Amino acid sequence: MTLQSILGNFALILFLLTILTGVIWALDRFRLAPARQKAAQAALAEFDARQARLAETGVKPDTAARAELVAQLERQPGWVAYTGSFFPVIAAVFLFRSFLFEPFKIPSSSMVPTLVIGDLILVNKFTYGIRLPVINKKIIDINTPSRGDVMVFKFPKDVSLDYIKRVVGVPDDKIIYKNKRLTVNGQEVAYETLPDYLDEDRLAYYSHFRENLTGVPHGILNDNRIPAYVPSPDAFPKHELCSYNLEGFECTVPAGHYFVMGDNRDNSLDSRYWGFVPDKNIVGKAFFVWMNLGDIKRIGSFQ
Repeated sequence: MTLQSILGNFALILFLLTILTGVIWALDRFRLAPARQKAAQAALAEFDARQARLAETGVKPDTAARAELVAQLERQPGWVAYTGSFFPVIAAVFLFRSFLFEPFKIPSSSMVPTLVIGDLILVNKFTYGIRLPVINKKIIDINTPSRGDVMVFKFPKDVSLDYIKRVVGVPDDKIIYKNKRLTVNGQEVAYETLPDYLDEDRLAYYSHFRENLTGVPHGILNDNRIPAYVPSPDAFPKHELCSYNLEGFECTVPAGHYFVMGDNRDNSLDSRYWGFVPDKNIVGKAFFVWMNLGDIKRIGSFQ
């Protein structure tokens, strides 16, 4: 693993910080703090004995000095206070985003109109099974991705990158994409024509449809200026299960893999180009926009 990939892997950084602060917290709780208390008790016993001797001579006990001595003796070292004290917060954040929900920011227009650049989304980390953080190894099966799910996954060509696309094919499905229309296992997907979509970032209009992918209706865009064929697909693993022609392509999804596409069909680098998503790369299911600083009305759930 390169330094760049480590710095780009927030989960790994958070894991290392949890370990570091946890070790310091445990060291202080079980070794340093008892040692400080023992030293404090001895020092206070000596102080109290000295005050008692002075009291016998008529000198009034210095209670302020005793309180100051207690505070000084029990004070945590600075390096402990500024590291170990953060452990509960860092550990809580690590556990929350590793096993429950993780926030992501949409960086591109590949999922327009469902998700736009700047959307801050939440991803359910447990709906597809419990996975160990950092190594992303599944340890408990719960559900598997379904057609129509918006899924976050590790990019097969570079697992340090997180991608988000829609699942259009599950294991053993036969996917045909002909003239920009989907057929799944011999069943044509239903389309409803919607008013053209204005992409305000590119100042361009696109054909807008509501695609009903086996019961999951969602918007998609087509750019009529771009042909239906897939230019220069990679020689990805199991590419022999796909065939390409001028009208599009067809693929059979292998076991343990998924076929994904962006809703902005002609502006998405997806399974058509780089292949199938292995189950081991799955991060979770995206389900909610919790903020968009440019358009607060976008907050809410989506399909």
